[in-house]
Amino acid sequence: MAITQALADALRSCGSRRSLPGARALHGRLVTAGLASAVFLQNTLLHAYLSCGSLPDARRLLQADIREPNVITHNIMMNGYAKLGSLSDAEELFDRMPRRDVASWNTLMSGYFQSGRFLDGLETFVSLHRSGDSLPNAFTFGCVMKCCGALGWHELAPQLLGLFWKFGFWDDPDVETALVDMFVRCGYVDIASRFFSRIERPTIFCRNSMLSGNAKLYGVDHAIEYFESMPERDVVSWNMMIAALSQRGRVREAIDLVVEMHRKGVRLDSTTYTSSLTACARLSSLGWGKQLHAKVIRCLPHIDPYVASALIELYAKCGCFKEAKRVFSSLHDRNSVSWTVLIGGFLQYGCFSESVELFNQMRADLMAIDQFALATLISGCFNRMDLRLGRQLHSLCLKSGQNRAIAVSNSLISLYAKCGDLQNAEFVFSSMSERDIVSWTSMLTAYSQVGNITKAREFFDGMATRNVITWNAMLGAYIQHGAEEAGLKMYRAMLSQKDVTPDWVTYVTLFRGCAEIGANKLGDQIIGHTVKAGLILDVSVANAAITMYSKCGRISEAQNLFDLIMGKDLVSWNAMITGYSQHGMGKQAVKIFDDMLSKGVKPDYISYVAVLSGCSHSGLVQEGKLYFDMMARVHNISPGLEHFSCMVDLLGRAGHLTEAKDLIDKMPMKPTAEVWGALLNACKIHGNNELAESAAKHLFELDSPDSGSYMLLAKIYSDAGKSDDSAQVRKLMRDKGIKKNPGYSWMDVENKVHVFKADDVSHPQVIAIRNKLDELMEKISHLGYVRTESPRSEIHHSEKLAVAFGIMTLPTWMPIHIMKNLRICDDCHTVIKLISSVTDREFVIRDAVRFHHFKSGSCSCGDYW
Repeated sequence: MAITQALADALRSCGSRRSLPGARALHGRLVTAGLASAVFLQNTLLHAYLSCGSLPDARRLLQADIREPNVITHNIMMNGYAKLGSLSDAEELFDRMPRRDVASWNTLMSGYFQSGRFLDGLETFVSLHRSGDSLPNAFTFGCVMKCCGALGWHELAPQLLGLFWKFGFWDDPDVETALVDMFVRCGYVDIASRFFSRIERPTIFCRNSMLSGNAKLYGVDHAIEYFESMPERDVVSWNMMIAALSQRGRVREAIDLVVEMHRKGVRLDSTTYTSSLTACARLSSLGWGKQLHAKVIRCLPHIDPYVASALIELYAKCGCFKEAKRVFSSLHDRNSVSWTVLIGGFLQYGCFSESVELFNQMRADLMAIDQFALATLISGCFNRMDLRLGRQLHSLCLKSGQNRAIAVSNSLISLYAKCGDLQNAEFVFSSMSERDIVSWTSMLTAYSQVGNITKAREFFDGMATRNVITWNAMLGAYIQHGAEEAGLKMYRAMLSQKDVTPDWVTYVTLFRGCAEIGANKLGDQIIGHTVKAGLILDVSVANAAITMYSKCGRISEAQNLFDLIMGKDLVSWNAMITGYSQHGMGKQAVKIFDDMLSKGVKPDYISYVAVLSGCSHSGLVQEGKLYFDMMARVHNISPGLEHFSCMVDLLGRAGHLTEAKDLIDKMPMKPTAEVWGALLNACKIHGNNELAESAAKHLFELDSPDSGSYMLLAKIYSDAGKSDDSAQVRKLMRDKGIKKNPGYSWMDVENKVHVFKADDVSHPQVIAIRNKLDELMEKISHLGYVRTESPRSEIHHSEKLAVAFGIMTLPTWMPIHIMKNLRICDDCHTVIKLISSVTDREFVIRDAVRFHHFKSGSCSCGDYW
């Protein structure tokens, strides 16, 4: 008995030390001592061989020497198979076992879990429960709960809790820990928290599970509070917080936490380095990244593929391709991740041919095609709209079978959609055996891009599950294509979804929709939603809200919000400059532009369009000339068509018609209809019929379908008494099939949009509105207004009808906001000024060009429009 125990202890020692020669030597002693047939020692020897990683020795022992294996023998062998990567052999052995106990089932379940085959693990548990061979024990429940948590099956978790309760494992700390972890992973953080509070001495693993749950359910700030309250932390705790911060875009805080971790003496592991290097890559912080690289070399025995991939990503994203290639070349074991990261880095910097070369080298070295590398290269074709290479890669996908990979198919859908080949995009989609949310959203977006909202909605309605990205895509489709009201209804439907929370993209899209239709009240409601969600000071959301306020005629609120933004970006400044320009407040636009320069913010193409537009609307000729010269001389921005159009408008309005014409003649590109239209409008203002004819001739040669230029020239001729020429212009319009754009105005009253057209009789209150307008016209006649000899449609222009309706329906203290699709006419401008005087009401009217604020008989434009 003593010698048996001594040999067993020696075999266990060999196994723990992974000493294969020692195990083989002891095997020889068992034979010479005549103990080779003792099942206890045979099982111990089998365990030792497997612990040393020697499957051949273990197999020979089982097949040749162990003539009467028991259930323990089979369990040991099955466990060895599973741990050494031969799970199929474990399954075969399990099926051949004449007798099984609960450890047999547990061994197979554990093997499935360790191999990532979580569904097989659950099915094995179900088979155990149905077989009646053995009762599950604590280890069984721990294993099945891990599988359930890994799959995130929230429907199964409560059922497992019922079985757990039935078999009574409440006092087992390992099972309680697994229970907490399962509920966290399945999204039941509140339930997990209740069970966590029952555990007398929770392990660090259990605390880490709750840390993860807090980050998922309550956000990263709540997770930080929990992290700081933890009585003990391990490297996993720190890594969780670093990853949570980095994933939510708070990468600087993530790096700060790495520094704090180091100061507190916590040893950084490969996961820490991978997360922190990825954070540096997102910030393009090459300095920090190099310091971490140096620490990796000093502290890690070897660089694993994940750390190496993070280093390659860092250097590639910072444009340091030599360093990225050096790290890549130093890898002995190059996995597909490192190849894909390097390919993606080259693509990011536009090195497309180098990316293709790397991809081909990867195929030669690995003798395989990786789905993520393929998807990355297809995305490169997407960015370049290279349909020819994209089709070649599609062919390669079909040959290699990678077309079955969801990531590859999604990339192909996006490529075909961007290149306008919707037939092939839908073919790829219909060929997919399995689709995810990205697949459906890609098709939705594809049809949205070509304006087929009906088809986009069909894909939206066909989705089994939707996330916030899907809702945003459909919402954006409606608003992008002028169906703002349908988009706002979509938002209301989105709010009714329990598992979808609007994000910053949602609110940016909504503010754009409110801005387009001038939905003041709805805009205020959405502002309230952003405040409640804590997103109102998100820079992108605030920028969109500034634009919304500006386009709804509320420039003061736009300025107030602008002042609240702490980290203003270029878009913030551009939005505010554009707002003042649209309101004809050129001096304020210039002031904001100069403030931006003084803060060291470099203007871009849009900045100069905005400030030049402001100068144009306010007649700031000298300032406009200064900025037009500055954009190329100081900021190296070549003037574009929009800048020339603004300058022609600025010079023309101010009466410098010859200078405006000279500027057009010197343009480095062909003038567009907008440029000639600006000159034509200036000719009308200043009565220069000769130059107007020249401008109109150029406009007609461009064959523009816009009726505005034709109507403007006809009006110029009419005002000059040339009725025949005016009629000839109108005939030319008819011959070309160009119809006058119908003018209409709209306003929001009691959450309903009321639309008015000239001489429209469709409004339910049309008689009362016309009577009110006649009453107002009578009042302003006492101020000297004389009704012009004009057709009745001018008397009842849409904006006049809207003004009368606003006075009828809105309280006297409330400014009346009206939107118009065309430029306001001279007569309407005069009439509304006078009405603001006799009624003591304020009117804010947005026409196709700018805002007009009417109050006390004057307009904010100063009649310079």
